[in-house]
Amino acid sequence: MNIALKRPWTTEQFLAWEEKQELRHEFDGRHVVAMADGTAAHAAIQRNLIYLLTGGLRGKPCQPYGSELKIRVAEGSIRYPDAFVVWAPVQPRATVVSDPVVIFEILSDSTAEEDCVTKNKNAEYRATHSVMRYVVLQQTKAAAVVFSRKGADWIADPLTGDDAVLHMPEIGLDIAMSEIYLGVAFEAGAGATPVGNQGARDQ
Repeated sequence: MNIALKRPWTTEQFLAWEEKQELRHEFDGRHVVAMADGTAAHAAIQRNLIYLLTGGLRGKPCQPYGSELKIRVAEGSIRYPDAFVVWAPVQPRATVVSDPVVIFEILSDSTAEEDCVTKNKNAEYRATHSVMRYVVLQQTKAAAVVFSRKGADWIADPLTGDDAVLHMPEIGLDIAMSEIYLGVAFEAGAGATPVGNQGARDQ
């Protein structure tokens, strides 16, 4: 969950301030937003995702990055997505990237976080011309909502179950949901079967 701090700044003021901070913060165009701690499930999904993107894109001009880098998006916002892919080369000392093509966010089980990711960030990413696909992954079950740009429209498609496949033609890569959730043990009653080993994937 992110916690908004009531202090209106410009984007450049935020970037200058955030460079001096030990902890990460996002910027929603008006206010600083402190990044809260994640969970083991969140970390496992992110680790799998970065591994799969890195291997799948090896040797290609587009490259994946994790939440150690910020992205600059529409509405003057600065975000730390869980992962993203860019086509243009990124300078070695860069801390902000301005042209993400595919963006990934992993939801917590917080309603406030879900509202931020699916409403606020969705609007920002839709208005960012370089973004062609935005993937919102659940951490309580093997499920996602994939927002993709189709001409002037923005289409939302659900993905459910570890037998589903995430298609990303913008970067020439398909990833099985079973691989994204490999080793993630869901809590009982979460509405999904744990994906913890090869046998679970093959059932």
